Amino acid sequence: MGKLTITNTIRRLRFDADEMTQKDLAEKVGVTRQTIVAIENAKYSPTLELAILISRVFDKPLEEVFNIHDAN
Repeated sequence: MGKLTITNTIRRLRFDADEMTQKDLAEKVGVTRQTIVAIENAKYSPTLELAILISRVFDKPLEEVFNIHDAN
């Protein structure tokens, strides 16, 4: 099995949610704005718990927020 890449649609979802700010999302899920920035930019993969919390904020299934790609 090769390396997996995780991408996300958080930026688009924030825009669609009345242009929610990164800070607003961070406060809703209990992390810093910098953590949201890192997740959006695929510099940090969230824990499963955090990924679920983020998906719940947008009322979307986990698979609509996060996508896993095989790098091979």
